Amino acid sequence: MHLFRLDASILPAASVSAEIADRAEAEWTAAHPWGTVTRRHLGTDPLAADAWAQAATARSTPEADRTPAQRDALALATGLAGELQNADAVIMAVPIYNYGVSQHFKTWSDLAMAGAAKGTPLLKGTPAVLITTLGGGYGPGTPRDGWDHSTPYLKRVLADVWQADLTLIKCELTLAATTPGMEELRDLSARQRADALAAALEAGRSLAKA
Repeated sequence: MHLFRLDASILPAASVSAEIADRAEAEWTAAHPWGTVTRRHLGTDPLAADAWAQAATARSTPEADRTPAQRDALALATGLAGELQNADAVIMAVPIYNYGVSQHFKTWSDLAMAGAAKGTPLLKGTPAVLITTLGGGYGPGTPRDGWDHSTPYLKRVLADVWQADLTLIKCELTLAATTPGMEELRDLSARQRADALAAALEAGRSLAKA
């Protein structure tokens, strides 16, 4: 069995998304002690911002006319697509940044799409757990209701385009413990974090059985 794990936090030492993902991974690993794990951390090892453009244009350029940069980018894209297609299970820990999906995750997902034929469902039927964390509150009735432009995109790509069997774990108010002005939200933040960790445990067990 093979697990693909993706992280996208730019603060790995203090990452709530990674903490929650670790809980799910521990359950999978306990069930598959001889399984293998491919890890990719976009926060600590980001992909070049121009790689997608090079890979995308390479596909419409005759092979003999491709530049070295196009060839390298296409090889990278093919490898990224392969990491997803070779996985028996997937865990992704992806925080929201500036109300949307982070540019380093977007670069990765664009490259993975460029690495296979257009429209290829890279995770077709593959069980996947997506952990997404939000520093503030974005639910109904909050001042920023509707400002979360990351989660809908992530679900669209993973579940609809790539056709993963997706479980979503969403944890809000992760900045309440350290941000002035959010003191009254700290108890709610702690409950959300505990609920997310419990959900990750159950999701990891389900992932291991799939």
